[in-house]
Amino acid sequence: MTEIHALRDAYRRDKAALLASMQATGASTRGIRLTLRKLSTLAGGLLQALWQRAQLPAELALVAVGGFGRDQLFPYSDVDVLLLLPEGCTTESGCELRAQLESFIGSCWDAGLEIGSSVRTVAECLAEAAQDVTVQTSLLEARMVCGSPALFAQFQQQYRAQMNPQAFLVAKTLEMRQRHTKYENTPYALEPNCKESPGGLRDLQMILWVASAAGLGRNWKELAASGLATAFEVRQIERNEALLCLVRARLHAIAGRHEDRLVFDLQTAVAESFGYRTQAPDGTGLPMRASEGLMRRYYWAAKAVSQLTQILLLNIEERLNPSTHAPRPINARFFEKAGLIEVASDDLYERDPHAILETFLLYQTSVGLKDLSARTLRALYNARGVMDGAFRRDPVNRAAFMRILQQPSGITHAMRLMNQTSVLGRYLWAFRGIVGQMQHDLFHVYTVDQHILMVLRNMRRFFMAEHAHEYPFCSQLAAGWDKPWILYIAALFHDIGKGRGGDHSQIGAMEARRFCRHHGVDREDAKLIEFLVSEHLSMSRIAQKEDLSDPDVIAAFARRVGNERYLTALYLLTVADIRGTSPKVWNAWKGKLLEDLYRATLRTLGGRAPDAAAEIEARKREALVLLALNALPFEAHKALWATLDVSYFMRHEAADIAWHTRHLSRHVGAAHPVVRARQSLAGEGLQVMVYAPDQADLFARICGYFDRAGFSILDARVHTANNGHALDTFQVVASAQPGHYRDLTHMVESDLVRAIETGGPLPDPAAKRVSRRVKSFPVPPRVTLRPDEKAQRWLLAISASDRAGLLYLVARILARHQLSVQLAKVSTLGERVEDTFLIQGPELQNNARQIEIETELLQALSA
Repeated sequence: MTEIHALRDAYRRDKAALLASMQATGASTRGIRLTLRKLSTLAGGLLQALWQRAQLPAELALVAVGGFGRDQLFPYSDVDVLLLLPEGCTTESGCELRAQLESFIGSCWDAGLEIGSSVRTVAECLAEAAQDVTVQTSLLEARMVCGSPALFAQFQQQYRAQMNPQAFLVAKTLEMRQRHTKYENTPYALEPNCKESPGGLRDLQMILWVASAAGLGRNWKELAASGLATAFEVRQIERNEALLCLVRARLHAIAGRHEDRLVFDLQTAVAESFGYRTQAPDGTGLPMRASEGLMRRYYWAAKAVSQLTQILLLNIEERLNPSTHAPRPINARFFEKAGLIEVASDDLYERDPHAILETFLLYQTSVGLKDLSARTLRALYNARGVMDGAFRRDPVNRAAFMRILQQPSGITHAMRLMNQTSVLGRYLWAFRGIVGQMQHDLFHVYTVDQHILMVLRNMRRFFMAEHAHEYPFCSQLAAGWDKPWILYIAALFHDIGKGRGGDHSQIGAMEARRFCRHHGVDREDAKLIEFLVSEHLSMSRIAQKEDLSDPDVIAAFARRVGNERYLTALYLLTVADIRGTSPKVWNAWKGKLLEDLYRATLRTLGGRAPDAAAEIEARKREALVLLALNALPFEAHKALWATLDVSYFMRHEAADIAWHTRHLSRHVGAAHPVVRARQSLAGEGLQVMVYAPDQADLFARICGYFDRAGFSILDARVHTANNGHALDTFQVVASAQPGHYRDLTHMVESDLVRAIETGGPLPDPAAKRVSRRVKSFPVPPRVTLRPDEKAQRWLLAISASDRAGLLYLVARILARHQLSVQLAKVSTLGERVEDTFLIQGPELQNNARQIEIETELLQALSA
């Protein structure tokens, strides 16, 4: 055992020296291939020593497979080996051999090698490979470590004879598609897997596998020699492969384990190993994180890998399965070949740069053309240098780009394909600046360029009948819109100013104004586009943070938009934008708030000045009609309504007023709480009504119950009647509650009454884990407290990292200071919350108390 310990210590020492040398190279990728080969050689030398020590029969062979087989061993990857047995020699037939093999494998682990081992004869290898493409792939890179050369040669000969290149290509292509789907078909995930994600190392390995299986080459230079890749493409592949290898190797070294995901926890450490450092805050007040530089470099490499592997895969497929379709001329510059657009000559784009944008116009307008051929993709990749300042200023190109935007269909696919081929960023130079740019606001789950294209897709869907069920009101508005391309341009530019310091909305508006001037956009249309880009955040902010029952809020927003056309365009862009940030951010309640703001503003723009008295009377009449339909006795509403003031009727819609009245008409002034719940009229979650004798900590008790029961509060409308009773309405969603909503309503109606009646001190908030994303990208908490415009109540605004029980924390502090909550608007943006409360209480009249309240809130949010 002492000998194994010595081997283990020597292996760990030499491996540590290699890793330290790798870490010391900074951003240089030059030596990573040699380092991986040295790690492989180091493991191979240890295996040879252990093999000799085990004194296994000479007719056996120890074979390296997988990454170890291709001499590319990452720091904490498994050392995959095959113990190859001659025919007729099985572990079942000889107990002594089985014991020797088990001893050898055990000694590998004792010596510090994490091996993945299999023991098979040649026939068993062939049988397994025929049934499992993963085994077949692993064996494709087999390399002998030690043992019988004759047995290994026999294995290689029979394995190659069994290989069917066409079937292998199909299997690996399907496997790649399945893998890409698992990783959301994008290299731009915020925590990409640098091995398995699209544009990762596995894509490059897959090209070499299918090429090797077809006898077209085992490395990049051999692929170039066989005509599958150009010398320029090989240089690009080797440069980006080296970067991905270095990122993965450092991930392993920093994590101290097999870790292929660039998780938030490790991004900064990996970035700093490349020499990136967090920079001072920019004009937005946010620091430039070290990880942003690394991730941008990673995304650009992954994008290049995606482009190049697509070209090579199409070339290999064409070599193995030559097309029987004769190319059909489209015009003098392009052919249609099996549904793909093919350039008439490889140097078309260098000779005629106007053909570049024509490619995508053809893609949009020609029926049956579904993609670009390998020849066209290669020509575009090699013509990137042609797309310079003169190309962008060319009037012909500007007209072609506008025609692409103004086509009745295909806009989303065309823009995505232009981004994938790097044409969009080279034509719109401002767009190039946000390609692969991360957004560390815990709100967006896509890079800026992918978010913009997602917003463009959402906008396009408003105009498509087949998507009308997704956005009924937006589709209705879009049906009456005359120039969709105005909205598409606004979508393209709304976030294009991010990452440049300052207000990205104003920077984007400046870029949009310049674009419109260069592309001959009519003055009025250009003015609308500029307005949409500069104001694209205002509608969501007002809907989610301000009191929409306040006529002054609506009047101010109406003055801001000016007319119905601007309002409709801003509404459509706002919905498309929020739905393009993250699947978790949009919900039905946010949709309802935006629609309510749109309708209220539209009435004001139509000349109907806000009239609180008339609005209240209209709501009362509508509520009485609804009550009559529910057979409520005549004038049964009067007792309750007599206790409610103007603010209640302004803040609640007729359907809510009728619901409250129906359940409370017989309980006016009741000594015990009344709780009723129903499915939310917004279509998601529950609407919960609480009627109880008012008390200072009532709001906090209700929030505490929802926290313990696993509900998230989206909105709270709190009203104190003139008989000393609170009438509060909550919009809540269950985070993980099972069962039908009726089961939830029964549970809430019984359990919440008990929680209110229990009394005693408020329970302490439950200690709950903070998500990984919040730990990695914490939001500095902010608290602002200011009087409203009428100086009667105070607006409390809170911004912080989201965590379970946060609203209850705030409510407990407000209760401790005897502050009553009149309105609560809770907005969750990914892992960030933006909450607004309308509060009042005598302590707010004292400056020292105000500071004390703000300090307590900041301490609670920072804990």
